[in-house]
Amino acid sequence: MRVKVLYASFKTDLKAFGRSKGTLFWTLAFPVMLILMFGAIFSGADEVEYSLTVIDYDQTTMSETFINILNQTGIINVNVVEVEEEQILTYIEDNELKRLVTIPEGFEQSIGMVQMGFDENATTTISYYFDQSEQQTNSILRSVISSIVIELNMNVSGGKEIIHVDDIETVSGDFDFIDFFLPGMIGFTIMQTCIYGSLERNTKYRKDGILRKLLTTPITRSEWIISKMLFQLFLSFVSAVLIIVVGIGIYGLNIHINLLMIILVIATSFLFTGLGMLIGRFVRDEESAGMAGGAVTFPMMFLAGTFFPLEQMPGFLQTVAKVLPLYYVNEGFRNAMIYLKTDTAIFHTSMVLVFAVVFFIGGLLLTKWKED
Repeated sequence: MRVKVLYASFKTDLKAFGRSKGTLFWTLAFPVMLILMFGAIFSGADEVEYSLTVIDYDQTTMSETFINILNQTGIINVNVVEVEEEQILTYIEDNELKRLVTIPEGFEQSIGMVQMGFDENATTTISYYFDQSEQQTNSILRSVISSIVIELNMNVSGGKEIIHVDDIETVSGDFDFIDFFLPGMIGFTIMQTCIYGSLERNTKYRKDGILRKLLTTPITRSEWIISKMLFQLFLSFVSAVLIIVVGIGIYGLNIHINLLMIILVIATSFLFTGLGMLIGRFVRDEESAGMAGGAVTFPMMFLAGTFFPLEQMPGFLQTVAKVLPLYYVNEGFRNAMIYLKTDTAIFHTSMVLVFAVVFFIGGLLLTKWKED
């Protein structure tokens, strides 16, 4: 093995790498961006607070003690509200609550009956309403609430189970986690397909001189762009159908296909195809195009609630997530296909349509057939 040849080849590759400003930038910027993003997510994991709405029907010293203990855990932010018992589910739906606890009337009295020996069989039940889609968050909070209840039972009766917790699911239907995971995968897949498809095509066409040659043809720039977006739309529907068919066939998914979902697929496809065209305007070669696409898609993939709830991230990242288009895509698909919350689905679909219009117009204006 000749060291001189190895050195010459390495030097040639290094020079070629240095000449490509786009590749140089994204090669260095991408890993830095990843460590900053994941560092921000996980370094603040111990500081995450979960919101918990509490309705206190007892209004006694013992019920206030329970609420204070919840607040003192350091991870639960309690919001006490007043709601009529028959209006609980409506209140949860109207306010899009993920978790709610009710303390029943007679809570303190039942505990006192056991403590004073009047009725050793007296019990009281705290109700925990939860959105079963957020399994990891619910597991954490349910564990905290159970620990508090066990400690209270130990203190007031030496361990006798006076206080019980009743789990109540707030989303109707028999759903598994994958039912809630699938809408996020549809949004994520369409994003990947459209952004990388647009980037690869535009950079390749520019490099091969095809874009310049299009100037000599009858097709207009708008017609060419729309035709490419329609092709990406076709691929988006193919991806969505495949995910749904495989999901239903293998996992028995319980989802709903409706007009809002179809509109979302169309809007999402145009949104990310336009975004891909915008990114492609600022990269010059196919090598840097992939890295530029990753720099855009990776943050959205992890910050927009595709794989885990936003509440598991620090507050400032939750704010960032809500300006990302994929967040509205994911929430739109979930509310249209799983929750069947039409008003919420319409809101998120409207936001996706706004993003789609902005990126489509941007892609239309900035896509050039001439080299700068």
